[in-house]
Amino acid sequence: MFHELKQSKDFLAFTLAHPQHLPESFQFTLDNQVNVQVWDTGVIVFEPLDLQHTKDIVLSCAVHGNETAPIELCNDLMHKLLSQETALTERVMFLIGNPAAIHNGTRFIDENLNRLFNGEHSRGPGLNNPERVRAQKLELYVDKFFGSQEGERQRIHYDLHTAIRGSKHEKFAIYPYRGQRKYSREQIMFLEACGINTILFHHEPTTTFSYFSSENYHADAFTIELGKVFPMGQNDMTRFIAMKDMLTLLMTGKDLQLADFDLKRVNLYQVCRSVNKHFDDFEFTFANDVENFTAFPRGYTLAKEGGHEIKIEHEFESIVFPNAKVPVGQRTVLMLKTADDSNID
Repeated sequence: MFHELKQSKDFLAFTLAHPQHLPESFQFTLDNQVNVQVWDTGVIVFEPLDLQHTKDIVLSCAVHGNETAPIELCNDLMHKLLSQETALTERVMFLIGNPAAIHNGTRFIDENLNRLFNGEHSRGPGLNNPERVRAQKLELYVDKFFGSQEGERQRIHYDLHTAIRGSKHEKFAIYPYRGQRKYSREQIMFLEACGINTILFHHEPTTTFSYFSSENYHADAFTIELGKVFPMGQNDMTRFIAMKDMLTLLMTGKDLQLADFDLKRVNLYQVCRSVNKHFDDFEFTFANDVENFTAFPRGYTLAKEGGHEIKIEHEFESIVFPNAKVPVGQRTVLMLKTADDSNID
């Protein structure tokens, strides 16, 4: 297997050739003194051996198997590392979240993987389905990666996605709930330099992958949406040049040259509530092609279920991730209001 990967330098192809598991982990060292460790299918770590690195960076993709642009973006970054075209100075772990779902061409096999972190994989029915098993393993790999280093370090986790529907802001990021911790203006401006100028501040703990890293390891973690879902090979990768360039600068310890924080350069939203599904007859009142960040006025009937109407409560609320087809008990939509910079440091 070592020879298979070292020859192809294509970790995605290697992962899809072994979508369920690897018989054993392995490692090798590149000529430029970067140690490469493959811990499992879709799990690869790059670590420079002779440098004083200070950052531990996790880049995850394919938590949903049909969200292909982040997969292609990460594979290009990995190829450049394996080909020694990129002179790495920081520790980096790439996670291809759900290889079986990529192989299947679907969002997931049995269950939404991004609702199973922070221990959710071990609660409720279906404990042995593929996503629950994978979520538990991914948590262990993140723990091993972040927990193996001592001293003052910056931990970063960018979980890369694409959205099901179109959006008034093509690229945006969800900043997980941080309790009493302030939001980072440096991280917000890093994302802005990546071409992501819209940030959603979440209002409560969740079971997403980015929240897991943020809560348990105080990582600078985000769920990042890079546009709309397209089949593999049909993404316009020129739309992600800024993202790829900034991630490369981050991994190679170069000066990021970030702009000063400026509210005029970013769109900030606060999640004001999450609307969950309580009845099978739940339905939205708007069309299926309405874009993310569409705003509705106070009093507007947003959805109906069980003989009740769900109305807009603030002067204006915008929607993101509406999906009426989720199981009863799960979130159907996040509702947003405009945020300010009062909790940003």
